[in-house]
Amino acid sequence: MFLVGLTGGIASGKSAVSSMLRELGCPIIDADVVARKVVEPHTPAYSRIVYHFGHEVLLENGQIDRQKLGQIIFAHEEKRRLLNSITHPEIHKAMLKEIIFYFLRGYRYVVLDVPLLFETRRLTKFLNHTVVVYCDPATQLQRLMQRDNLTQEQAEQRVAAQMPLNEKRGLANHVIENSGSREDTHRQVLRLHTKLEDSMDFLLVRVIALAATAGLSGLLLYAAKLLLS
Repeated sequence: MFLVGLTGGIASGKSAVSSMLRELGCPIIDADVVARKVVEPHTPAYSRIVYHFGHEVLLENGQIDRQKLGQIIFAHEEKRRLLNSITHPEIHKAMLKEIIFYFLRGYRYVVLDVPLLFETRRLTKFLNHTVVVYCDPATQLQRLMQRDNLTQEQAEQRVAAQMPLNEKRGLANHVIENSGSREDTHRQVLRLHTKLEDSMDFLLVRVIALAATAGLSGLLLYAAKLLLS
């Protein structure tokens, strides 16, 4: 099994592309979904967030108020870095568990849907392919304002807090251009899916895994013989 990283920018359409790949049968590990799980009450990340940001970032039911926390971190870079240092290690551990689950089930590849893939760079060395969902800046801004009911100033602030999409596009192996129609995006996703399905990368990973397993088994057998001799 090999790993494919899927990323984009805020309101670029990454979630739509992820849904299209899921409909095609691709296993998706969504970092946003994992991120919500690792900050549920009584988790280590939850306790650290409350300690550093205070009880004012909590809803009445005790859950993290993601909107309020988002307002804080988008306005203060040091707070954003602090939150990332709390949540990212927990997110990566949880994602690793899911990767192992899909590996054991025999999937050829898994798509990791990660918004900050290139910002953190912690996962890129493990990826065989990286995909960026791109749209032009004007379209991105307009979509964000409509989706989240933001003023232009608020939307520009949130876009500016992320790595520019043009920069991400230059780092990726594959680009999905999502400035146009949904039909056009879907055609690009189908072409990407075909390339990934035809890729032989998974064979190399399987061979390495089998060789490692065989080597470990041989070592254990040798140790057992020494102990019994």
